[in-house]
Amino acid sequence: MEKLSAKDLKKLNSKKGLLSILMNDTINLPKTIRYIDYEKQLKVLQTELIRQQACIIDKNMRVIVLFEGRDAAGKGGAIRRITERINPRHYRIVALPKPTAVEKSQWYFQRYIQQFPKAGEIVFFDRSWYNRAVVEPVNGFCTNEEYRIFMNQVNDFERMITESGILLVKLYMSISKKEQAKRFEDIKNNPLKQWKMSKVDEKAQELWDSYTFYKNKMFDNTKSGGLPFKVIKANRKTDARIDVIEHLLKSIPYDKNREI
Repeated sequence: MEKLSAKDLKKLNSKKGLLSILMNDTINLPKTIRYIDYEKQLKVLQTELIRQQACIIDKNMRVIVLFEGRDAAGKGGAIRRITERINPRHYRIVALPKPTAVEKSQWYFQRYIQQFPKAGEIVFFDRSWYNRAVVEPVNGFCTNEEYRIFMNQVNDFERMITESGILLVKLYMSISKKEQAKRFEDIKNNPLKQWKMSKVDEKAQELWDSYTFYKNKMFDNTKSGGLPFKVIKANRKTDARIDVIEHLLKSIPYDKNREI
C-alpha cells in the first residue's frame, strides 16, 4: 500500500473516517479516503441543489428529470442523493408500476403526462416512457407495431414538452455486464435488498445483447431531432452520483450567488 500523507491520516482520524473503517468487514484505507472525499464533495453539491431548487420555486419553473439505464445501474441511489437535502414539498419521485387494463387502452404517453410537474416543482422519473424503447421490446411486453409507433412519436412528444416550457433532462446510467452481475449477486444475498430483484432483472444478463441493441436504437433515434441522453458511467456508484448532480447543476439554470 502507498504511504499515506498527513492529509490522508487526518481524514482517516476523523469521525467519518473511523466510522467508515468500522462499518466494513475488511479494512481498505484508500477506499475509505475516496469515500470521505466523496462525502465532502457531495455535501457541497447538495448545497447547490438547495440553491437551485429555491430558484425553481421562485421562478415557477417546471422540471422533469428522467433516469434510464440497465437494471441495478444505480438510478434509485442517484435520485436519493439528489433529493436527500432539498425541500420535499417541491419534488416528486415517480416509479410507475406496470400499466393497468385501463391504461393499456389509453394513448401510451397518457399515464406519464398525468405525473408532470406543476409550477415550482421537479419530477424525477425512475424509468419513464422509454420503457417502450428498451425494456418492453426486449421482454416481449409490446408488439412490433407499438414499438414502431412509440419511436415515431417520442421526439415530437418531447418537443411538445419542452416547447410548453418544461425543462427536460434525460440521464442514462451505464454499467458493464460484469458489474451488473456483481450487483445482482449482492441483491440476492442481502435480505434488505432482495425485494429489488424482479423477474425482468433475473433475465437481464441472459438478454444483455438484446438490451444493447435496443439501447443503441434509442440513442440513434434522438439524432432525428430528439433530445439526447447524458450517459453517466456508473460502474463506481460514488463517481456516478457526483456526475449526475454536476450535470443537473449545469442543465437547470439558477442563481449561484443566491443566499440560502
